[in-house]
Amino acid sequence: MSNFTKDQAINLRGQLLRASVQCSERCLYQSAKWVAELAASLKDPADFNSQDDPDSDVPMGDGYPPDNIPIFSTSEDDEENHLEAQELGNYLLAKSYFDCREYDRCAAIFLPLGPTPTVLSSGSPEVENHTSTRAAKGKGKAPAQSPEVKQRLRSSRIPRLSQKSLFLALYAKYMAGEKRKDEDSEMIMGPMDTGATINKELVEIAKRLEDWFQERTVQGKEAQNQGWLEYLYGIILAKSNSNEDAKEYLIKSVHRNPFIWSAWLELRDLLGNVEALRTITPKLPHHLFAILFNLEVNQCLYQTSPDTHGAITELLKAFPTSHYLQTQRALLFYHSKDYEESETLFSSIIHSDPHRLDSLDHYSNVLYVMSNRPKLAFLAQLATATDKFRPETCCIVGNYYSLKSEHEKAVMYFRRALTLDRQFLSAWTLMGHEYVEMKNTHAAIESYRRAVDINRKDYRAWYGLGQTYEVLEMHHYALFYFQRAAALRPYDKQMWQALGACYDKIDRPIQAIKAYKRALVANMAYIEPSSSFGSSLSGDYTNVFLDPELLYPIAILHERLQEFEEAANFMELVVAQEEGPGVHPDEMVGGGVEDDGGGQGTGVTVTTSKARMWLARWAYQRGDEKRAMELANELCEDGFEVEEAKALVRDLRARMEARNAR
Repeated sequence: MSNFTKDQAINLRGQLLRASVQCSERCLYQSAKWVAELAASLKDPADFNSQDDPDSDVPMGDGYPPDNIPIFSTSEDDEENHLEAQELGNYLLAKSYFDCREYDRCAAIFLPLGPTPTVLSSGSPEVENHTSTRAAKGKGKAPAQSPEVKQRLRSSRIPRLSQKSLFLALYAKYMAGEKRKDEDSEMIMGPMDTGATINKELVEIAKRLEDWFQERTVQGKEAQNQGWLEYLYGIILAKSNSNEDAKEYLIKSVHRNPFIWSAWLELRDLLGNVEALRTITPKLPHHLFAILFNLEVNQCLYQTSPDTHGAITELLKAFPTSHYLQTQRALLFYHSKDYEESETLFSSIIHSDPHRLDSLDHYSNVLYVMSNRPKLAFLAQLATATDKFRPETCCIVGNYYSLKSEHEKAVMYFRRALTLDRQFLSAWTLMGHEYVEMKNTHAAIESYRRAVDINRKDYRAWYGLGQTYEVLEMHHYALFYFQRAAALRPYDKQMWQALGACYDKIDRPIQAIKAYKRALVANMAYIEPSSSFGSSLSGDYTNVFLDPELLYPIAILHERLQEFEEAANFMELVVAQEEGPGVHPDEMVGGGVEDDGGGQGTGVTVTTSKARMWLARWAYQRGDEKRAMELANELCEDGFEVEEAKALVRDLRARMEARNAR
């Protein structure tokens, strides 16, 4: 990106601004805002290399010729331009209705009212037989229609419109259906809000689009398609769970117009894992937005690799003031649990643009985890002063009340966020957390399920479902959800630890040991990816810190399996963590530790004391009285397991005295 020439930078800025105009004309305002912000963050063209034209003189103030950007976008297709000119009055009227949220009036400007089809096709329009009537149940097929009748029906559904006007009308119908769907659902988590309410306009929109695509194919005009209607059809197919067909049309959309950022975002939501991203990447156009899409997907899949950070660094060279890119980096640090770095980045974004609320709900999560109540209070005040009725604001305030342990108030604000936007993922997940705190497991499960319905890549919702079913002691259900969470976050120790505990509770010790060991190697670069941290401790793990809370249950599970030597090895590792990395268990004289609170070890804890007590008993059973006495005496000084240690010392002394008496 830093190798742009001056002329390329000028051209890119012009393309971005034209794309923003096009998105705004079609009422895709979030995309229009995003593209315009990206254009504004592009480095001044005068700062790029002028390899193509070293003598070119670019005005420092503008960086692009202002007359290149029309108020209304134009098409390269003369027929489209003629239709748009004819429709200008109606288009302006329809757009004004859309902006006033009068979606039905907007659609009625261009689309004639007619019967609504009843079947939503999930197949490709090229191969689908468009029949709006069904055969009667058990009474044969509906009568076939002649080609002339089909053509008349198709023409009645597809008036001769420009692609821009047709998109606006159909998109208005889609939004009208979404609005009615929310109205039918009534209050959040009320009796009517089951998540099963559908958008009843999808069928008619799909039929109109299928007929339009077929007509364009017959007329040989597919090459003149602008990509907007392919994007809309992709949305319809995704809503009807035809994900593969949706991907196909969204890929067509970004090939015809790579600047449709909304299409890239819809495509992102259809990718469930990294393998799906690898599969689809060769099919995408070679374009700046494809790079941004790849970054967006990696962030949503929690891929916090150096390559992802490197891609952001390269993009920031061309877009140095892009808050979007800075936010992506902050989210990567958040997902990798580097909360300090994430907080620093979010703080700098707020300092440079205090009225920007995008993604600040994630910032409030960071502050919540850090228990930074003063900053969270400031963020809540700032967001409320900017826009009280934004879902992000409600989530921030909800997190503030949750940190104060006022869970009822927190739920109230999360419900308010969902009233404003039922698809706001963070609110569903956070509300589930609050219901768990309030011991309302039924409501918690429903909240998490709704979060998963919106985004199946949200590991927090899967993990929350597992925790909730554990509270209900339904461990087999919990196991399923923990497995889903661990699949999404394979390098997160917490996911595997929960999975190990769940296996333990359903009496599957071998699987529990594997899960705990997987938790041990999570995020540890010193172990090769192929390492299984197997049943023997042949590797050298003394130069890194191992969590004793994971080592101890592994040792107990080995004990349950009658593998006492292996259990003793892990217990030695638990004790070794008191002094931290670099200390081998065999080098610890009697396991002795100076608990000065320094170093990188844990110091003496309840868990390490339990491990030392186990080792003392183990040595006692094997007849190693000296080792057992050393460990028991250390326990008497620790403050943990003192009574048991004293009893063991008495037994040892009695045994030694009895032997000496003989």
